Amino acid sequence: MLQSKSGQSEPPSTRTASLPRLFRIGRDSHGNWVVQDQEGLCGGLFVDRAEAVKFAMFENGNRPQAVIMVPGILELDMNAKPHTIHQADHRASAMLARVA
Repeated sequence: MLQSKSGQSEPPSTRTASLPRLFRIGRDSHGNWVVQDQEGLCGGLFVDRAEAVKFAMFENGNRPQAVIMVPGILELDMNAKPHTIHQADHRASAMLARVA
C-alpha cells in the first residue's frame, strides 16, 4: 500500500474496466519523472524512476506489460478530461488481453 503524507495507507485507484490500466512513464521538460495512465485520470510526479515504476505497478495490479517507458518528453497533464482510449492504446489493450 502507498503511504499518504498523514501516514495512512491508500488503496490503489479504483477502476471498473476488466483490463489493467496502461501507464506511461517518462521525464518532463524539467527532468522530473512523470507517470500518467492512458485515460489521464491517475498519475503524478516522482523523485526517481524507481518510485515512478513502483507507483505504476501498484496502480495496475503489478502487471509490467501495462507499463510503457516513453522516450523524449512526457508532460503531466492535470487538466485533462477523461477521454476515450486512443487507437494506439486500444491496440495495446488488445495485446494485453491476449497476453493475460
